Amino acid sequence: MAEGQFKTGIAAARLSPAQYAENFSDLHPPLDHHEALVEADRCYFCYDAPCMQACPTSIDIPLFIRQIATGNPLGSAKTIFDQNILGGMCARVCPVETLCEEACVREAAEGKPVQIGRLQRYATDEAMQRGRQFYERAAPTGKTIAVVGAGPAGLAAAHRLARHGHDVTVYEARPKSGGLNEYGIAAYKSTDDFARAEVDYVTAIGGITVLNGKALGRDIHLDQLARDFDAVFLGMGLAGVNALRADGEDADGVANAVDFISELRQASDLAGLPVGRRVVVIGGGMTAIDAAVQSKLLGAEEVTICYRRGQEHMNASEFEQDLAAANGVTIRHWMQPKRVIAEGGRVSAIELEYTALDGDRLTGTGETLTLAADQVFKAIGQSFVPAALNGSGAVVELERGRIKVDAEGRTSMPKVWAGGDCVADAREDLTVAAVAAGRDAAESIHRALMG
Repeated sequence: MAEGQFKTGIAAARLSPAQYAENFSDLHPPLDHHEALVEADRCYFCYDAPCMQACPTSIDIPLFIRQIATGNPLGSAKTIFDQNILGGMCARVCPVETLCEEACVREAAEGKPVQIGRLQRYATDEAMQRGRQFYERAAPTGKTIAVVGAGPAGLAAAHRLARHGHDVTVYEARPKSGGLNEYGIAAYKSTDDFARAEVDYVTAIGGITVLNGKALGRDIHLDQLARDFDAVFLGMGLAGVNALRADGEDADGVANAVDFISELRQASDLAGLPVGRRVVVIGGGMTAIDAAVQSKLLGAEEVTICYRRGQEHMNASEFEQDLAAANGVTIRHWMQPKRVIAEGGRVSAIELEYTALDGDRLTGTGETLTLAADQVFKAIGQSFVPAALNGSGAVVELERGRIKVDAEGRTSMPKVWAGGDCVADAREDLTVAAVAAGRDAAESIHRALMG
């Protein structure tokens, strides 16, 4: 790009329409029929299946790959959906490089695992494109369940409960259903409005009513739901965003990375999205990577991720870190935000302090560095907002700031289960883990209701 082509400050329309289309195209294009057969043939169909052990939803990976290899993609899709009804999205967004593909025997032997994620997408896409449903509702039970949150956990719970013949009402605070899959995933990981298509596919089983624009603690209340329904499942995720705890962080130009990603996902015209010329992202997880990479793809000239610990401590996988580097993002470690510098109320730079470990404790060294920035994104984690439980805190026990549940997802409040990011034992806030939690809680609810 020619010198001087970038507009100063935060601006929109930095790139041409063709550049936007190219930058936000599918990160992992789908396999065609021949490619899928060739890739499936690489699987050893291991007896002990370490890939299956690494999958939070315990999909029978060797079986679904063998079904692809024998020309049965619909059978393969059913094997996947039996365990993970949101297998299509998980195929796109799961960090397979740290889950099933990392455990693949070919990864250990050759450094090149079977592309399990792309094979899963091949099979599930085939079923969804054909409109093939594999499940019918059981005979009506007369039982009703309220599900709070139409994200991965809530949708997985609703589908499994509907399969058992229960009537499910899903309350979702946002205008669209899908939760993280709709609002929180990088646009290049889920293209062509796939999140909406998956919600339609999941709810097509019947027996599921979704009410959007209904927030817990505002439009609906937990104690009332517990009275009106036979059971309640809470899967509302995380609504709070952690603060930088740096001076001046209220300056114009400092924003939450999750809001930025959400706005980008909902944008009908990427050229209308403003982005800074010099962007700094604070954090070391997947959200930080997504915000940084997408800033670069929108036309930012310089994008820097600053993380308070070392590379080995980052929650973002090595693949995600490499993806950021490949897109021109600089990642700097061992530094934490100290002060946002503003001119006329708008951010112009950020002062960071170098950090070091003193035993197990992270401390500041006193040495600082100032980076020029006209936009700063906070990506240092989200938190559960217990106020939504509207006075039920005395009976809904919390642990580490989130809802405490037992092994089956039961909370301390009778008739109420929970799962996904809002619970204390959530596994790294992964979509696939939320699906597993919703599915398993639904089975527990079914057992409880049917005796």
